[in-house]
Amino acid sequence: MTVHPFDAAISLAPQPDGSALGATSPAYWNMIGPYGGITAAVVTQAVMQHPQRLGEPLALTINYAAAVTVGPFRVRAQPARTNRSTQHWRVELVQDDGAGGESVSTTASLVTATRRDSFADSDVPMPAVPRPGEIARVDRSASGVAWLEQYDIRPVAGDIPTRWDGQIADSTSQLWMRDHPPRPLDFPALAALADLFFPRVWLRRALRVPVGTVSMTVYFHADDAALAATGAGHLLGQARGQGFRHGYFDHSGQLWNEAGLLLATTHQVVYFKG
Repeated sequence: MTVHPFDAAISLAPQPDGSALGATSPAYWNMIGPYGGITAAVVTQAVMQHPQRLGEPLALTINYAAAVTVGPFRVRAQPARTNRSTQHWRVELVQDDGAGGESVSTTASLVTATRRDSFADSDVPMPAVPRPGEIARVDRSASGVAWLEQYDIRPVAGDIPTRWDGQIADSTSQLWMRDHPPRPLDFPALAALADLFFPRVWLRRALRVPVGTVSMTVYFHADDAALAATGAGHLLGQARGQGFRHGYFDHSGQLWNEAGLLLATTHQVVYFKG
């Protein structure tokens, strides 16, 4: 049986000390390190497979302290506190620093929770947009960025600029997205998809300036049943920049399944130059 590239990239081998070992995947390589979404997926997977986990992911905040380098890494996921219905996790990803010690590249917190039936609604309805079958998948193979080839991306509005002419534009994007080849949605994959939006400053200014995500938060509104109902279908993602100032900007985003159910919301703060 062929292993999906995503599952291979987030594969972790539990260790006797409670940590887990993994390795970077060339399939999800970005410019100078792995795609940030795959690192978020690895962090989520470390908690998902931990024998002490209670419930399902509710909130993830991941901080990208340094680029992950090619090769093996260790993930430490530790429950900081377990309550009746929530569990709070500390997670870090470390690598050999080349001098006999360890270098921390990623820190994160993740809250899991047992969910219950309650009032359910959303104040952020899915926009009325063409269905994914009406929009062609964008071929990004010429970009030379490996991770883009691992996704089926179908832009509705606000795609990467075709002209880098410095013209000011709205920073809103809407796109259909899913793993390529298709794969049933789970929490690690949802965490990765929340990072699929290209930098808002590129669209806002139509200038391809250097950027790097500093911190990303994902709030999971979906439970296991919602993920199962979504299956391998597309998600509609929408993102918009908010504040651009002093070398940093943030954006907010939402992800719905094809049935219009809000699965996750996300927020990022990103460094930019220029």
